[in-house]
Amino acid sequence: MKKELHIIALRTVRHTDRHSILTAYSLELGRVAFAIPAGAGREALRRRALLMPLALVECVADIRPGREVMIMHEPRAEEPLTSLRTNPVKSSLVMFIAEVLGVVLRDGPPDELSYAYIHNAVTLLDRLPTGSVANFHLMFLYGLGRFLGIEPDVSGYRQGMVFDMLDGRFRLSAPMHRHYLDPVQSGAVVALSRMNPANMHLFKMSRHERNQLLDGILQYYSLHYTGLQSLRSLDVLRELF
Repeated sequence: MKKELHIIALRTVRHTDRHSILTAYSLELGRVAFAIPAGAGREALRRRALLMPLALVECVADIRPGREVMIMHEPRAEEPLTSLRTNPVKSSLVMFIAEVLGVVLRDGPPDELSYAYIHNAVTLLDRLPTGSVANFHLMFLYGLGRFLGIEPDVSGYRQGMVFDMLDGRFRLSAPMHRHYLDPVQSGAVVALSRMNPANMHLFKMSRHERNQLLDGILQYYSLHYTGLQSLRSLDVLRELF
């Protein structure tokens, strides 16, 4: 059976001499995998360029019963996303976000809201001036938590509280376990909840402060998703922002 899909490319891994495996997130089916040409031929090079991480692509999938890996036909770029390919700062953000999504977007039913959130974030990043993207990954990860069902509950926050990462809520005193943020870090979480594409450039932080906040977000995510402790793109991101 053939089905038209809208996909967000995540990661391509060499599988055999002839084929690589592309992992992607689709509007219609959720997480999917495709066998695509490997090697140095013209078609293989064209597809690799088209299917770079976070590429927005329309294609026809050949879906066969009993096979988890599909064959891709007629791939075409939905949007060019030129700056994500040519701007080294944005390219580093792309690699980090794609790596995180590869971990947290597990197999399951499709989710139109999650797909739309990621799709809109990708197109936004492509349009933003380079000088406005230092907080983009923080804003993106916090917002993604809403669609993953792990968004912190900030409704009861008062100054001086600590954030209990196991329960996802704020407490007056430290819990009996070690997975919590101190009052200063907890206040930063609340500030992060107010960040959006229009105002994120107004949140001024030092590199140390930004990396501390990122560490807290990743620690929180890691309580729900294994595999985030060894992100290969993280060191580059720390140096940039």
